[in-house]
Amino acid sequence: MADEIMTIEEVAAYLRLKPQTIYTWAQEGKIPAAKLGNQWRFKRSVIDRWFNQHIDDRFNDLLKEEKDQ
Repeated sequence: MADEIMTIEEVAAYLRLKPQTIYTWAQEGKIPAAKLGNQWRFKRSVIDRWFNQHIDDRFNDLLKEEKDQ
């Protein structure tokens, strides 16, 4: 399941975003994706790692505060 290949619509549903957002991010290189012909594809395990890194970076200060307490 971790190696599952996902479409834009599946990634959008998984991340609870609009498909247009995922499409734009893929075009801009903001989310890891591969373009096969004229279709974008995403690997679930890579999306999970990307999301976790994005969250960790975004809330690093908050996480540090929790560790310091």
